[in-house]
Amino acid sequence: MHELSIALSIVELASEEATKRGPARITALHLRLGELAGVVKEALLFSYDIACQDTPLAGSQLIIEDVPVVIFCRRCHAEHTLESVQRFACPACGELSADIRQGKDLEVVALEIEDAVEEFVT
Repeated sequence: MHELSIALSIVELASEEATKRGPARITALHLRLGELAGVVKEALLFSYDIACQDTPLAGSQLIIEDVPVVIFCRRCHAEHTLESVQRFACPACGELSADIRQGKDLEVVALEIEDAVEEFVT
């Protein structure tokens, strides 16, 4: 299950960013995940919870944006979203295409960070 190693890498990256910001807690991590990234979304969500234990991300939420596969059709001279990854053909004209423009994404796009607020008792 390589999703665990991916989750550990994501958590390490985000933990380093949280450390740079001082005492802060990450409440959510936003990730773009392409259909062709080779990652099982459910396995990554499960692995993320495990990878977050005892880190600044403990208790945070992993928010995944699904990224569809987009190809460029030479016949239409346009980009099109594939209806199915079973056949890389333009949905408008049927032309086969291996020119993938989107869908391999695995990218951390945002962190929601809650700054630590100290309460002073007077």
